[in-house]
Amino acid sequence: MQPVLPGDVAAVARALLAAGDAERLRLCRRIFGGAAEAAAHTALFCRLHPRWGDGSLSAAARRFDLADEVCLEDPEYLRCTRLVLRELAAHLETGGEAPAR
Repeated sequence: MQPVLPGDVAAVARALLAAGDAERLRLCRRIFGGAAEAAAHTALFCRLHPRWGDGSLSAAARRFDLADEVCLEDPEYLRCTRLVLRELAAHLETGGEAPAR
């Protein structure tokens, strides 16, 4: 996976916000997995993954509908952002492996 920038977190949070509450954890992990798959593909073949893009979380998140940007004070957006950050922390704690699906 590419280095994670603030815009990546925001893009994933917006994808989660557009999804139903019951789908968010699964979708978040799918986005992380897609980014990891794309990074491996890009490293191996020196070209973008046809589905997941360049290995960034933002590219993987943009495969899905994104909610419009909202203020940081929005409670649902904050929940989505916290979920993304928890999954990112888990990803980093496991040595960069994709979170369990």
